Amino acid sequence: MGSKKKTKSKQIKAKQTKRNIRIFYLSLITLIGVGFLVFFFLSLFDYIYPPADGKRPSMAREEKQLVKLYFSDLNERFLISEDRYITKRKSPGDNVRELVVALIGGPNTDLVETFPKETDLRGVSIKNGTAYIDFGKNLIDLHPGGSASEMMTIYSLTNTIIINVPSVKGVKLWLPQDFQK
Repeated sequence: MGSKKKTKSKQIKAKQTKRNIRIFYLSLITLIGVGFLVFFFLSLFDYIYPPADGKRPSMAREEKQLVKLYFSDLNERFLISEDRYITKRKSPGDNVRELVVALIGGPNTDLVETFPKETDLRGVSIKNGTAYIDFGKNLIDLHPGGSASEMMTIYSLTNTIIINVPSVKGVKLWLPQDFQK
């Protein structure tokens, strides 16, 4: 009779062990789920639901805006727009700077770049609706030349800025001091 009791007690202990293991795994899964939810609400809550005062914490991503950048076609006869997302800035001058940097970076498609990749952008300012853009000497030195290429550079810059920054109605280029006479 002792052996039946031992067998029965072993079966009961095995059932309790299985039950305890199930409870452990269920508790572990629940704990991971709760941890994920806490992380989600602490780190992403302000980004998804911005505060009423409009101030975001420093870890929030910068807002992007969709813009049209104009590059030349393969024959350098027409300008073709390329949609791109750039960082949205507070001032029109900073938006113009972002657009010019994106133009210098070149197209993401099979279009032809209108600026040499090594072009230096020294400054951007806006006065009375006109954007003044100051390029370094290497824009002139590294430009491929030719009237069609030069026109594509000027028109791609002008169209990109005027279409994407409503407060700008004109564009003027500042040349390096060596070339002004």
